[in-house]
Amino acid sequence: MAAAAEEALAPAGALGGLVRDFVAGHQDGPAAEVAADVKSGRCTVLQVVEALGSCLENPEPRTRGRGIQLLSQVLLQCHPLLLEKEVVHLTLFYENQLKDHHLVIPSVLQGLRALSMSDVLPPGLAVSVLKAIFQEVHVQVMDGEKDPRNLLVAFRIVYDLISKDYSLGPFVEELFEVTSCYFPVDFTPPPNDPHGIQREDLILSLRAVLASTPRFAEFLLPLLLEKVDSEMLSAKLDSLQTLNACCAVYGQKELKDYLPSLWTSIRREVFQTSSERVEAEGLAALHSLSACLSRSVLEADAEDLLDSFLSSILEDCRHHLCEPDMKLVWPSAKLLQAAAGASARACDRVTSTVIPLLLEQFNRHSQSSQRRTILEMLLGFLKLQQKWGNEDKDEIPLSSFKTPLCSLVSLALADPSTQLQLVGIRALTVLGAQPGLLSTQDLELAIDHLYRLSFLEEESQSCLAAMEASGTLATLYPTVFISHLVPRLAEELHTGDTELASGEGPSYQARRLRCLQALSAVSTHASIVRETLPMLLQYLRHVHRGKNANSNEVIAVCRSLHLVAGQCQQEPESCWYFHQTAVPCLLALAVQASMPDKDLPNPGKLLLEEEVLAAMVSVISTASTHLSPELAAQSVALVVPLFLDGDVSFLSENSFPSKFLPFQNSSSEQKRLVALLMAFVCSLPKNVEIPQLDRLMQELLTLSCHHDRLFSCTAAAKCFAGLLNKHPAGQQLDEFLQKAMEKVETGLSPGPYRSQAFTLLLWVTKALVLRYHPLSSCLTERLMGLLSDAELGPAAADGFSLLMADCPDVLHRAGHAEIRIMFRQRFFTDSVPALVQGFHAAPQNVKPNYLKGLSHVLNSLPKPVLLPELPTLLSLLLEALSCTDSVVQLSTLSCLQPLLLDAPQVMSLHIDTLVTKFLNLSCSPSMAVRIAALQCIHALTRLPTPVLLPYKMQVIRALAKPLDDKKRLVRREAVTARGA
Repeated sequence: MAAAAEEALAPAGALGGLVRDFVAGHQDGPAAEVAADVKSGRCTVLQVVEALGSCLENPEPRTRGRGIQLLSQVLLQCHPLLLEKEVVHLTLFYENQLKDHHLVIPSVLQGLRALSMSDVLPPGLAVSVLKAIFQEVHVQVMDGEKDPRNLLVAFRIVYDLISKDYSLGPFVEELFEVTSCYFPVDFTPPPNDPHGIQREDLILSLRAVLASTPRFAEFLLPLLLEKVDSEMLSAKLDSLQTLNACCAVYGQKELKDYLPSLWTSIRREVFQTSSERVEAEGLAALHSLSACLSRSVLEADAEDLLDSFLSSILEDCRHHLCEPDMKLVWPSAKLLQAAAGASARACDRVTSTVIPLLLEQFNRHSQSSQRRTILEMLLGFLKLQQKWGNEDKDEIPLSSFKTPLCSLVSLALADPSTQLQLVGIRALTVLGAQPGLLSTQDLELAIDHLYRLSFLEEESQSCLAAMEASGTLATLYPTVFISHLVPRLAEELHTGDTELASGEGPSYQARRLRCLQALSAVSTHASIVRETLPMLLQYLRHVHRGKNANSNEVIAVCRSLHLVAGQCQQEPESCWYFHQTAVPCLLALAVQASMPDKDLPNPGKLLLEEEVLAAMVSVISTASTHLSPELAAQSVALVVPLFLDGDVSFLSENSFPSKFLPFQNSSSEQKRLVALLMAFVCSLPKNVEIPQLDRLMQELLTLSCHHDRLFSCTAAAKCFAGLLNKHPAGQQLDEFLQKAMEKVETGLSPGPYRSQAFTLLLWVTKALVLRYHPLSSCLTERLMGLLSDAELGPAAADGFSLLMADCPDVLHRAGHAEIRIMFRQRFFTDSVPALVQGFHAAPQNVKPNYLKGLSHVLNSLPKPVLLPELPTLLSLLLEALSCTDSVVQLSTLSCLQPLLLDAPQVMSLHIDTLVTKFLNLSCSPSMAVRIAALQCIHALTRLPTPVLLPYKMQVIRALAKPLDDKKRLVRREAVTARGA
């Protein structure tokens, strides 16, 4: 029978073979071949129809469907070739096929679509086709649909119908009913769902439909009110979010009849809410309602719905603001602020009523806590006025309340309560940000308060807030701050000498540090910087020459300078002023400190201490990163000759007792200052040419490998690496690299400078790894070779941490270093297999070095990169936990904790080992390791419950010891882990 059916489908010739392959053989390729034959003229559409004759009459619907599908696919490609007569006959044929079995209909519609694209289709025939489709094609109604895939398609179709302005006529309610029956969406995706459709997808798709037209308003708003009033949390949230979306397309007409009910429901959800999310969505919906009413244009005789709506809100909320117990104060304030924040008109209407009320309440209550609550609320309304107050208004916003507001803020700032002071400081900042509101007298009084708060003896919160506010206000009112605050801070620094002389040092020491902080905080405007920077530098000179100074004070001055340098970066003029004023001064003081001087007391050498030099490096680096290439070139032409030739002519104080030649001089003090050279040259833009570069690089190389003091050698190595990293590829770079490797290899051979040569190797490797230089892999291999070195092995292992980490002083993006994206991932791919191989081949005594290096690399990787490699590396990580080195333990624990959260299935296979090792490490001598181990034990609770249950009692018993730990932070982690 099958053979007979196949024979019936097989007309003679090549065309017949293609038809047979498509229809009976279920191959799709022949359709394109038939279409190509028609296009080339080897056959006609009529011949295709004739070849399909027997299958179009076949009693099996699927066979008929395949036949129609072949013809339709040919027509889709060949419709431009058809004559009008052919189009007419084919259209009538297809219309007739619309009465066929539902399996055939999709292919018929495809064919009609192809014919509709023909230029010779008669208009009357198009009408006939549409009538036939509506008469013969029966489509399921969507309100019975259950498949989420189909629902997404259906919602999209309805949205397109509405958004493309199809005339819905009398079917608006019917269309609303067939979609709204799914609201609110109740759908839980089945486990292992291959389609990945989430409940949120359906919610958003349906919401787009419901909120797409104002014509749904009369049906949708009652439904939303009903669902908001239900007990289901998800229904409340969905309804409020949908209302929020609707307000973007509705106008006053749609909302008018429902405003009282909507306000009642939202008020109830905010006043009586048991969920912060519902409260937040309720406030957002109220904001949108107010915004919608604000947008509508008022006609002369029309009711102002916004005014009446806001009157209802004020009526229901204002009395709560005056209640002595203040129970509903915050919900009322939130509701009023949500409505007021929608527009300038809403803001004026609400604040004109609420601000006088809150001012009165502040004066009526005397307790600091109550005053703080009232001022917090008031602050919210002041911020709204700040947002909307400047829009097309002639008068200054809040000007009618200026006097009582200033008085209230002054009272808050003078109050002993820290919390009230903090709110007062924020309120002052908001008032000051409104142009023209505060007079010079008001500002001077405010500055007095801020000055006093900046020097509070104990409370650091108010001090920091006062300094921050000073910086914000100084940007807006630089003249007042220059005349009223800066001189007082200068005097504060100056009076120190008297107090120190009278033996009142310790209390003054703290005030002096505060004063330095305040000077840097207020240096937020170019004109103020021109006053404060010379003052800070003069004070640094004073400390440098003083007899009672200590390194903490010098570091404090440098930190202040660093903050000012950062604040100057926004403005090129300020940036250059800071650079050309501060950098020569710092270099001069450092050069002076590096020379023998009988007049300079011993504390003058403070500038040469490592911590102090590090602080100066930060200042010089920050002062140089934002220079324009022209100004940077101007500066580098002075600084490099200073270090190479001792040219001190540009320094602010240039009479020194001896020559400054750090590279030639045997003085170790002078060599330490190469750190400052590094800070400058390694922070410049890449396109700035360094003068005498060949000579400079040679000097840096020599110093890096032939000096006893590791600080100076490291500074030289870092400077060399920083310049190497930015240098363009070419012969000169290759020469620098060759010389560096010769130095490294010579230094690594047995002798006194092995550590120095290793440091140079490490920094050069980092410089090349960051920029993907081809030689970086050779240097990494050389570094790995040192892991087996008895002397340098542990340092080489720690070196992998340095290669992966961000450095604060050199080779960082802020200093324009050449850093390629994903360099860590690339380093991982290149180095980890070699580390693993080296570990397996290494003698037992050096295996920990390989584990430490591996742990550092893995710990720096983004987790998505690490997860696929986890199965092969996990055994090594577990072995690393047995290493006695606490650095290895800590690094490995830091690596494992996120993996327990992100890859529970893989980690579950090693549960026995993990539990044992984590519990052992929870009693480690190192506090950091104990904390990390307890955090990992907590993370174990993310593994599947059946995996954990056998270990439950063992872990709970073992945690008794950390629960008794002498360190509070360890006890806290133990409590968290045990509870989980």
